[in-house]
Amino acid sequence: MTTFLSEAPRRAANGLREFGRLCAMGLDIVLAMARRPYQVREFVQQFWFIASVSITPAILVSIPFGAVISLQLGSLTSQIGAQQFNGAASVLAVVQQASPIVTTLIIAGAGGSAICADLGARSIREEIDAMEVLGVSPIHRLIVPRVQAAVGVSVLLNGLVSVVGVLGGYFFTVIVQGGTPGAYLASFNALAQLPDLVVSSVKAVIFGYLAGVVAAYRGLNPKGGPKGVGDVVNQSVVITFLLLFFVNTVLTALYLQLVPAKGT
Repeated sequence: MTTFLSEAPRRAANGLREFGRLCAMGLDIVLAMARRPYQVREFVQQFWFIASVSITPAILVSIPFGAVISLQLGSLTSQIGAQQFNGAASVLAVVQQASPIVTTLIIAGAGGSAICADLGARSIREEIDAMEVLGVSPIHRLIVPRVQAAVGVSVLLNGLVSVVGVLGGYFFTVIVQGGTPGAYLASFNALAQLPDLVVSSVKAVIFGYLAGVVAAYRGLNPKGGPKGVGDVVNQSVVITFLLLFFVNTVLTALYLQLVPAKGT
């Protein structure tokens, strides 16, 4: 117990140091995005790869998300006698919260883990060190196109998940629970507004960027050979999930404070 308490300040200092390095790398990536030449071919390849491994899981996950939200809200609104608002509540929950979260979970779990494993393998083979010796920036050459691809795929998947989730919610509200199609659409038009879609897209951009940066940072810092690569892949996914929920809480609180609800 005494040993653990004595090591607690050192562990906290190491954690803060790692977080500072992560933030510094994130800033370097933003600055490197404006540098030429642009890695168009690498970006297209990474974009296609991340999209190919993410589209199907995103669709399969978005359907039960929309169903659960619709069924739960349908039960709640029927208890309080507000069935006419079930459509708006379901759609807003899917668009504002579920869609960007599902998108980032898929990006981090499928695309981010692949990015981390690829960079980790390059690091233990000393390819990253060789690039630096030759004067080639690994951030500009390898990491920037991967982060940009993660952001691009995240935005597109966010729209796809929103559409599939809304359609799933419509099906379970109207078909399964016996709701009225007109009431479902009318309630959505009455309460939804354009900023709801905008904040969802903004979340997708930020979450995709975080997933790419965390995956790249952990991939560049493996320890212990091949086993270390597997460890940093797991760490990158867990860290991305923790950042996702924290940042989502902050963005949601800011949005609710800055953007007034429709009709108020």
